Amino acid sequence: MFELLISFLQIGAFSIGGGYATLPLIQEQIVELHQWLTYKEFTDIITISQMTPGPLAVNGSTFVGLRIGGIPGAIVATFGCVISGILISLSLHRFFQKNHSPCIEQTFKALKSISVGLIASASSTILLLSWFGCSSWQTISRPADLTAVAISFAAIVLLRKYRLNPVLVMVICGIGGVIFY
Repeated sequence: MFELLISFLQIGAFSIGGGYATLPLIQEQIVELHQWLTYKEFTDIITISQMTPGPLAVNGSTFVGLRIGGIPGAIVATFGCVISGILISLSLHRFFQKNHSPCIEQTFKALKSISVGLIASASSTILLLSWFGCSSWQTISRPADLTAVAISFAAIVLLRKYRLNPVLVMVICGIGGVIFY
């Protein structure tokens, strides 16, 4: 339980502003370091976390905690994820009330660019698992699953071109998955 708390304190500390940029950290802690989940289970948890209300990191911590330690594990992991973010947010709020600096603004611009890279990295892991059934570019050993590729592109088109509600897109693509798999 202590490892669960420490891991999610770290994840929570870096998930301020959105969970997607923290996916590489969550992956490292949950899949690679502690091996609490496989890559496949990790992407399943991300998918479930996106479909349920609430922040990705909090939903993910609850699911992982539940899997590792039952209800007490879910409480510990969720607490760890939430409390660090609350404390950091309160500290930053006080700091920014007193300090206005061009250096701080430039730092935030750099952080936005870093976030794009982190999100792209996490997205590539999900893409690899979905399309190729592996977790790294070096381990691709089969052609892409064309059904998965088609469903992915259908989701992009429905979201970007037709601006459909994401929940509706999940339902449509889920039905497509049931039909074609």
